Amino acid sequence: MDRQQILGFGLIFLLLIVWMVLNTPPAPPPLTQQQIDSLAQVQATKDSIAALRAAPTQEVAATPSRERPTPVDQNGKFFAGREHGADKLITIETDLYRATISSKGGLIHTWELKQFNTWDGQPVQLVSDSTGDFSLLFVTTDGKRINTRDLYFDLPSTTTHIEISGEQEYRLDAVLPAGNGGNLVKTFVFKNGTYGLDVAYRFNRLAEVIAFEYQAIWESGLRYAEESSQDEASFGAGYALAGGELTEIDATDAATKEQKDLAGVIDWVAARNKYFAVAIIPEAGKSEGAYIEGTRRNLPNEEVKESYNLSVKMPFRAGETEAANFKVYLGPLDIDLLRDYDNGLEKVMSLGWAWIIRPIAEYVMLPLMQLIHYAIPNWGLVIIVFTFIIKIALHPLTKSSMKSMKKMQALQPMMNELREKHKDDPQKMNAAIMNLYKEYGVNPAGGCLPLLLQFPILIALFNVFRGAIELRQSEFFWWINDLSVPDYIVELPFSIPFFGITELSGLALLMGVTMFIQQKQSIKDPRQKAMVYVMPVMFTLLFNSFPSGLNLYYFVFNVLSIAQQMYINKQHGDAPPQKVDQKKKRGGIFGKLQMPKLPQQK
Repeated sequence: MDRQQILGFGLIFLLLIVWMVLNTPPAPPPLTQQQIDSLAQVQATKDSIAALRAAPTQEVAATPSRERPTPVDQNGKFFAGREHGADKLITIETDLYRATISSKGGLIHTWELKQFNTWDGQPVQLVSDSTGDFSLLFVTTDGKRINTRDLYFDLPSTTTHIEISGEQEYRLDAVLPAGNGGNLVKTFVFKNGTYGLDVAYRFNRLAEVIAFEYQAIWESGLRYAEESSQDEASFGAGYALAGGELTEIDATDAATKEQKDLAGVIDWVAARNKYFAVAIIPEAGKSEGAYIEGTRRNLPNEEVKESYNLSVKMPFRAGETEAANFKVYLGPLDIDLLRDYDNGLEKVMSLGWAWIIRPIAEYVMLPLMQLIHYAIPNWGLVIIVFTFIIKIALHPLTKSSMKSMKKMQALQPMMNELREKHKDDPQKMNAAIMNLYKEYGVNPAGGCLPLLLQFPILIALFNVFRGAIELRQSEFFWWINDLSVPDYIVELPFSIPFFGITELSGLALLMGVTMFIQQKQSIKDPRQKAMVYVMPVMFTLLFNSFPSGLNLYYFVFNVLSIAQQMYINKQHGDAPPQKVDQKKKRGGIFGKLQMPKLPQQK
């Protein structure tokens, strides 16, 4: 390899390091789910969720003489007294989830997914707030800001547990009476076989109650379900889709509150963690805007918690009877389930840059893995078969790269002679080496270009393996019991500087060994001997905290590349390089570019 090729590999390596460091979360010692929830509740504060909350009202300011406001001061003349009541829970159970609705606020109190467990074996419970979520926010005509989560609804008195199966559905009405004789009816429609539900609001004789607008809000994001909150928080985000344009917020700083206020018709708002999402989808064409907000809290032991609040703004027309319909999704980040909504909801999945990486991941990688899984139930074996297919698809590129590197190795002695001969004249040395390339038909970029062409594919694979819910808690064999997390096998008595590594991944070590073998096969220049050892060590440390499914892919890919290189070496052997007929060789980069000529000897 010459200096240009070394520089090319160096740039690729630097690019990989920067990109992976930016996307690799640290692996601190985990807290239990109960500790995280407890700490989060202690430190949590109820910040404003929309401009409506900051709007001036006609409330009477509190004075030192008024120790506790009266019900009229709190909720105005229309809802005074509804802050007290009997807290009743009704459970609705389907094949996919177990939900409870509370009379306090008419909220979704819990939402447990039957087919998914947390890292410590408990059912995944998505509702983060201990009292529940999904309420209405509005201002009354007497100047009170009302959040229905603080008021008690009337629920059916004889029902406590409902089970639905097959194609059944169940409707549940929660009624909030108003002081003028009207009421607000919140109707939940649960359907078996889907992770979503329909929620309809009916405003009966509330024209003199609600001032101008109301908002359907989800205030507390999603509860975490993974062992590392650092890793889960790195995937957290809030979204809004309006007019085909996606707005995203990511709370990466505890000192800064991320927020977006949007006007116009909204398709949906959503929040996600690593593997699950909540989305509010208003009836098409009925909304007037949205508000999304993200906050980040630092917890002890370097743990963090991100919360994303969602709001859909709806106009109130002051009619005798009005209605608003919403769909609410509470389930896994499964691309097929999200596509079923036919409104772009699958855009909440983190699959890479939309212009090149995401299409590869969404339309090639994921469908191919799912197709293989139809025939092979074990996801570890699916990854191995998938790796074989990708290797075959990339064979022309890798073969070209390996053959080019083989030719460069064969020319190495002649290149060394030229460097020695023209060591005092770098310009003459470079011209001589370029003429040598032309004479033997070698493209100095032939080893680097195929690697660059593979780069988008490698990034797409990284995104798929790092966030695919299909790999979550999927066992392979022996010590690899979860393909979505690192497969740590050794605990170190110290921490590796800069990387903060205290445990070593088995598959990352195997990948490093295979990379070392590859380097020994391809690098023959004594000046690059250090690269044989440095790159495998660096990549082992970088990949140490990556999911075991991703490291399994790279390990198998490296093994196949080693076999391919051995075959090419055997096929070409130690045959000396052959000069090419320049009259026949017209195409290619060297056929089109004028090569520099050596200065004539005097």
